[in-house]
Order: sequence, then C-alpha cells, then structure tokens
Amino acid sequence: MSAEAADREAATSSRPCTPPQTCWFEFLLEESLLEKHLRKPCPDPAPVQLIVQFLEQASKPSVNEQNQVQPPPDNKRNRILKLLALKVAAHLKWDLDILEKSLSVPVLNMLLNELLCISKVPPGTKHIDMDLATLPPTTAMAILLYNRWAVRTIVQSSFPIKQAKPGPPQLSVMNQMQQEKELTENILKVLKEQASDSILVLEAALKLNKDLYVHTMRTLDLLAMEPGMVNGETESFTAGLKIKTEEMQCQVCYDLGAAYFQQGSTNSAVYENAREKFFRTKELIAEIGSLSLHCTIDEKRLAGYCQACDVLVPSSDSTSQQLTPYSQVHICLRSGNYQEVIKIFIEDNLTFSLPVQFRQSVLRELFQKAQQGNEALDEICFKVCACNTVRDILEGRTISVQFNQLFLRPNKEKIDFLLEVCSRSVTLEKPSESLKGNMAAFLKNVCLGLEDLQYVFMISSHELFITLLKDEERKLLVDQMRKRSPRVNLCIKPVTSFYDIPASASVNIGQLEHQLILSVDPWRIRQILIELHGMTSERQFWTVSNKWEVPSVYSGVILGIKDNLTRDLVYILMAKSLHCSTVKDFSHAKQLFAACLELVTEFSPKLRQVMLNEMLLLDIHTHEAGTGQSGERPPSDLISRVRGYLEMRLPDIPLRQVIAEECVAFMLNWRENEYLTLQVPAFLLQSNPYVKLGQLLAATIKELPGPKESRRTAKDLWEVVVQICSVSSQHKRGNDGRVSLIKQRESTLGIMYRSELLSFIKKLREPLVLTIILSLFVKLHNVREDIVNDITAEHISIWPSSIPNLQSVDFEAVAITVKELVRYTLSINPNNHSWLIIQADIYFATNQYSAALHYYLQAGAVCSDFFNKAVPPDVYTDQVIKRMIKCCSLLNCHTQVAILCQFLREIDYKTAFKSLQEQNSHDAMDSYYDYIWDVTILEYLTYLHHKRGETDKRQIAIKAIGQTELNASNPEEVLQLAAQRRKKKFLQAMAKLYF
Repeated sequence: MSAEAADREAATSSRPCTPPQTCWFEFLLEESLLEKHLRKPCPDPAPVQLIVQFLEQASKPSVNEQNQVQPPPDNKRNRILKLLALKVAAHLKWDLDILEKSLSVPVLNMLLNELLCISKVPPGTKHIDMDLATLPPTTAMAILLYNRWAVRTIVQSSFPIKQAKPGPPQLSVMNQMQQEKELTENILKVLKEQASDSILVLEAALKLNKDLYVHTMRTLDLLAMEPGMVNGETESFTAGLKIKTEEMQCQVCYDLGAAYFQQGSTNSAVYENAREKFFRTKELIAEIGSLSLHCTIDEKRLAGYCQACDVLVPSSDSTSQQLTPYSQVHICLRSGNYQEVIKIFIEDNLTFSLPVQFRQSVLRELFQKAQQGNEALDEICFKVCACNTVRDILEGRTISVQFNQLFLRPNKEKIDFLLEVCSRSVTLEKPSESLKGNMAAFLKNVCLGLEDLQYVFMISSHELFITLLKDEERKLLVDQMRKRSPRVNLCIKPVTSFYDIPASASVNIGQLEHQLILSVDPWRIRQILIELHGMTSERQFWTVSNKWEVPSVYSGVILGIKDNLTRDLVYILMAKSLHCSTVKDFSHAKQLFAACLELVTEFSPKLRQVMLNEMLLLDIHTHEAGTGQSGERPPSDLISRVRGYLEMRLPDIPLRQVIAEECVAFMLNWRENEYLTLQVPAFLLQSNPYVKLGQLLAATIKELPGPKESRRTAKDLWEVVVQICSVSSQHKRGNDGRVSLIKQRESTLGIMYRSELLSFIKKLREPLVLTIILSLFVKLHNVREDIVNDITAEHISIWPSSIPNLQSVDFEAVAITVKELVRYTLSINPNNHSWLIIQADIYFATNQYSAALHYYLQAGAVCSDFFNKAVPPDVYTDQVIKRMIKCCSLLNCHTQVAILCQFLREIDYKTAFKSLQEQNSHDAMDSYYDYIWDVTILEYLTYLHHKRGETDKRQIAIKAIGQTELNASNPEEVLQLAAQRRKKKFLQAMAKLYF
C-alpha cells in the first residue's frame, strides 16, 4: 500500500460514524451512507423524516442576483436529493399505509410525482390513455401507486378530522400551517376532478394477468447512472421488487371498494360495485394468506365494509334466514314493514346481537318520519322505544327520556304491549339473578308511576310480575299504592311535568323550518309557510336552506313579488321542483310545478309562461329517461309544444338558454329535420345559436345523398364550427412602441363557446347527427400541417379541405374535443364500427399501438359476428390494414405482419418478406403458418428456413403448402373459401390476444 493510500484510509477511519444532528442530510448526501443509516435498528432521524427533509431541501426556491425568488434549480444536488427521497420510500417497500400515516398530502404528492417522472411516464399524459399491459412493469406499478393514493386520499378527506389542540400562537407557524392547508385543498380539488379517471385506471389494472415490479434502491441507482451504463436492466420485465398479480389485485380491489363506498352516499347504486370489490378482496386474501409481504389490508375494517354492504345491498340469492339482522332491519325499513322490525327487536332482546347505537338510530329515523306528518308512525315509535327500553333495563342502563315522554299518557294497549315485550325478553325457565332484579325493579317503578289503579292491577296480576316478585315485595307495593290518598292531590298543587311545558316560539319555528326543508308535498309546504308567517313577519323563509337555488333569470322576478307569503311559496316550490328534476324524481317535480303554475296564474302572466317553459323541459326529460330509451317516439303534442317554444315571441319573458338547447337536441334526436330545415322562423336563426346550429345540422343531413356541389350547408356548418374553435390574439404596445403578442383567448366571434358546443353535442343521441359532427371535427383535426397520420371518418369528404387562416384555429382544443366526442359516442353505442375506427386511429396517431389494434379488431368483430362473416371492405380498407400492419411491426409481431399483408387488395410481398426475415419476433411465429393462404409467401418461408438450417420450421411450412385446398389448380371459389376460413381463424386468434 502506498503512503498516500495509507493516509487516506487513516483519514477515512477517523471520521465520526454519526453526523452532527444539524446537518445529517448533508452528511448522508456527501458520504452516500443512506443505506447504512436505514439498516440501523432504530434510525434517527426516521425514514419518513428523511423523505420530508430531502424533498423540502430539493424544493427550496432560489434567489437571483436581483433578489428575485426563482423556482428550485434543476441541478445535480437537487436531483440527488429527490433520488434519495425515492430510495427511502423504496426501502419502505412503497407501503402507502406507512407513507400516508407519516407524510402530508403535498409531500406524498411530490414524492409520487417524482416516481412517475423517474419511471418514464410522460408529463401531461392522462393515465387513462395509457395501456398498462404494454408498459414496462415498473412504469405500470408507478401509475398504479399514484392512482391508488389518489382514490385513498379522496376517501380519507371525506372522514371527519379531529382538530389538534392549538399551542401558543406563533405567526410563522400559523402561516406555514395555512399555506400547507391551502396547498392540500388545491391538490384534493385536482384529485377529485380526476377521480373518475383514477378509478378507470385501477379497474383496468384488475384485467392485468402478469406480475408487476416496483422500484428498489438498486433500480433507482441504475436509473440515476449515465444511459450507456445501464444496459437496459431497468427496462427488463424482472427489474425491481416483484409484486404478484394476486397481491396487486387485492390492494386495488380494496381501494376501489372504499372509493365506491364513499361515492354511495350520493349514488346508492354504486354500493353494488363496492360490495363486489370488498368480497373479491376477501377471496384474494384467502388465496394469498394474511401474512403477505406486500399486501397489507386492515381485515377488521374490511369486515366492517362487508357488513355495511350486506345491509345496503343484500345479495339477491340470499334467503331471509341467511340475512343478518342488520340487513333484515334495513329491508323492512325500506319496504315499510315496521311490525317485522319490532319482531326483530324483541327477538334481539334475548340474543343482544344488535348494538344499542344501531337500535337507537332506527328509532331516530322513525321519529323524523313521524315529525314530517306521518301520524301512523306514532304507535310504531312507542313500540320500538319500548323494545329499546327493555333492552336497556336488561343490561342495567337507565330509562331513556323518549320512553318517559311517550309513556306520559298510558293506555291499555301500551301497557299490554309493554308487558308482552317484557315477557318475551326474559327466559323464565333459567333467568339470571341480575336480569330478574333489573326487570322486577322496572315493573315496580312503572306501577309507582301510574295513577290509574286499573292499569296497576293489569301489571301486578300479570304472570311475569308474579314470577319475578316475591309475596312480601308484592304486598309492600300494594301498601304503598294504597297510601297514596286522593286528598293529598287535592290540597297540594301538582308539579308541572317537564314534558308538559310548552315549547318556545323559536323551537316551534325551528321544527317547522326543518319540516319545510324535508317536505316535497306542495300543499304541506303551503300550510307550513302559513304557520311560519303567522308566528313572525320578519323572516324571509326562502333563505332557510342554501340548497334552494333558482336561476338568476327567474329569481329577480320572483323576489319582486310584494306579498311575502306568496314570494316565499313561489320561490320554494320552484327551487324544490328544479331539484327534483335534477335528481330525476320527475313525479314530485311535476306536482310542485303544477302547484306553482296554479298559484302564479292568478297574478303574473310572465311567471305563468316561465312555469310552462319549465314543465316543457320536465316533460322532455321524463320522456328521454323513460319510454324514449327504448326508442318509442314522443307523443305528437310534446313535439308541438317544443315547436311552440322555439317559435315563441313573447316580450320580457325570462328564458333559460338550457331549454332552447334541450328543445333543439330533442328535435334532432327524433329526426324532426324537415321542421328544422324548412319551417323554423328566420328571426330564430338570428337570435338563438342552438336553433342555428340545429338548422345547419338538419340541412347537412338532408343534402348528404346529393352531389358534392350542392352541399352548401355543409360549408356553412364548417365555417360556424371553425369560428367557434378559433382563438383571438390580444396585443400590447410596449414603451418602445413595439407591438407584442401577450395572450390568446377563445374567440368571441363564434355563435357560442366551444364548451357550450360540446355540452350541446353531449345531449344528442341520433347516430347520423353524431357521425356528421364527429367527421367535421376529425376533418378539422386533419387540416393541420404537422399531422403525420390522418384520422379517418365516415362522410369526411363533404367538408372543405383547407382553412384560409390556420393560425387562428386552436388545434389543441380541437384534438381534445375529438377525443371527448369519441368517448361520448362510444358510450352511446359501443358497437358502431366507424366510431371504433376513429378511436383506433387516435391511438395509432399517438403511438399507442396495442390499444389501436384492440379497436381495429373490435371494429371488425362488431360488423362480422366476431369474424364468423367476412368483414365488409369499407370497414377494413387498405389504409386500416396498413395501419394494423404497422402496429404489429412496431410491436415486433412480424409473422402477424406477413399474414396481414395478404389482406390487402394487392398483396405486399416486399413488406411480408422483410418481416419474415426478422428473427426477434414476439409472436407465435411458426404456429401462425396455418393462417397463410398465399403459396408464394409459404414458398419463401420454406426457402428461408432451409437457408437458416431450421429443419422443424421448414417442415411446418411444407405441410402448410401441401394442403389440397391451396392447390393453384382449384377453382377460384375454393381458393377464396380457403382464404376466408384462414382470415376468420387468424382474426379470432388476434382478438383473443388484444381484447
């Protein structure tokens, strides 16, 4: 060893192994001692604190020479700090339970975004648009981790948070907490907007049938090296920590179940999805075992979720005997079978299986329904309360206030029922001493509280009373009752019972306002308002609930009504009817609108027309949600009313734009094109943009069969849409006199904004109208000069092929609109082959070749009975086949390329031969030879395998050539039949691969 080396070693060994507390992260950064630190039994600082400090240091803003704050620099030090944070998370095996418990939402968001970045997820790309099956396993796992965290964070944010007790106020600390709170709220807002996409990504992950890998400290080190030093190791399918398919699916199912369960509060139908996911989680836990290294599920919480789902969504194949008591009670409450609830509660007094809190919640629900005016529930409330009281007595608790209140005025029926519950709740054969004592004391107290001796005799002569109380106790009770003299009651003023004290006026107003919020009966609403206005004239009762919203075009007219009672009644009826229509409770909405119409007809022609307009919109929604879904045409009077609305020219009538929008969409959906083309008044085309758009669409459809020269309306429609998708540039003149472009914004010269146009299109369902609109936007998308791969569409030739001013069109917005429209149209009809081809072309243009093949194959399958018939040539055109060939080529499926070359009208031998020369094919190669019907290609294969010395494969090719049906001497019909049979089998095999 040299002297210099010896000195260096001595210097290294003399360094302290533990860094000073003030600069520990600098020490780890400089000395690369992170792994050594993490291997300690109890590292200080803890791993999660390391993550926070690394990311805080990496995200510190810098200050330039002019003392201006700049974003964090992208230098080597910051990149290493981010890498160290990722390595600490990898040391924790990316356990979201640990990370969420210790890291704030902003820090964890930053960490997972860094993981996406280092895993080569393109920034700005929607995860829903990426095909997980074709991504490297570590990239797919990074996307899954991010979207799992997103839905878990949304679910967690819906839970109430216990506020920590504040310490002494410190301004800097308070500012930091406020900044973190605002940052968390902004992140949550973004996550909630993307929640549907995150759920779709996780649902897609459940279809994966391969193991995934997550980054380890080693793979992260490899990624940090120079590209030439990695040798593709991190891109391989075995790099990183292996996560089995079952473990991944178990975690994803649990997180999806929690997300669906949280959404169930606003959409009860989603509970079925939650139930399916939670029970699938239980099955997967049983398969992989609860000791899995990478799958940590809180099984107690899972059991609670499953029990709640059993109550909310009972299984359809369960019998009443198999249902839990929770489910039985829930079903009975929904069906109004309250006697069965009482029976279940009495039986539960013997088993104690239902928690007391659950029984009390049932009673509260019944009380609320009774307070809404359902007097028939008063008796049910007493009976349920009596059952709960007996349960309390048996467990040694005090009698509830509700029971004392309901038993203030006893009668024979109440006492008979109370004795029946007590008898059926105690097993007289072998009662425990504590139960006997509790029940006996309760019956004695009931007797002492009764003034009518007839009722006392009913209890004291009952079998249960005689069994539980000894003779001496019964005699003592009778003596006590006899000593109660009526003369005492006459000379002493009785004390007023607490429950007989009348409620104050404020309490009564509050109760009535509560009923006013809950009621949807117009006559009950009117009665409550009359009572409220009789109590006070100072309140504006239309402001009771902030959920009562009336469109601003109406509120000014309604709030201008001078009579306070009428104003409140009209406003509340309108708000409630609009809300009922929004939640598709059309029957109550119609009742409320009818009552409101009857009321305003007496004093306001303007409001009368408003109600008629809103009732027209309600009838449109009712038909579309009902018989319209099955294709039944609307009644003629509804079509006449829609025409009447469009032609209405009453001055000063407040109008909602959405009604005109719905009316035009209604006419297009039911093919009333003749009216829109020829009979619409001219003034409407100038004043209503939706009528103008509808007229252009209807006329374009009418001109479709004619020659191209006569399609003038198509050109007009094209110009209208181009104007809507244009942007206007805003310029500013500087101090030096120069004019500079500072901003581009959506043009106001169009008849409507692009968002309004998209909203209108999403109200359309007629396939031909949607196809016309889609082809227009596809053509507009293809007009761009930098487009390499055009998107094809039906009827695309009717549109102009150029735009005078390309710079004025917002092509980015056009591309987004095309994607939105294709997604919407496929939700209307997922079996429309032309729309499927458009979706495939979009994926092809964005280099997502596996997804593109999926939709090309789906388009062929839907129009050929899953390839049992020949795919029409206008579906699989030469352009489509060539794109399928390119997809297969870029996916390294070279044998598939050669087979698809046969599908072209003129077989592309050059491409076929070139692809067969490739030796790194990822498809089944020689097992596909049975799908080749062109003898020339088969002969080339024979030559190729002979040249390479591949004897076995050469024999397979020779066997394929030797099939008699491929003999060139056969009639043309036989050869075509042989080709068609091989096409069918090949396409079906491809579909199984990509579906």
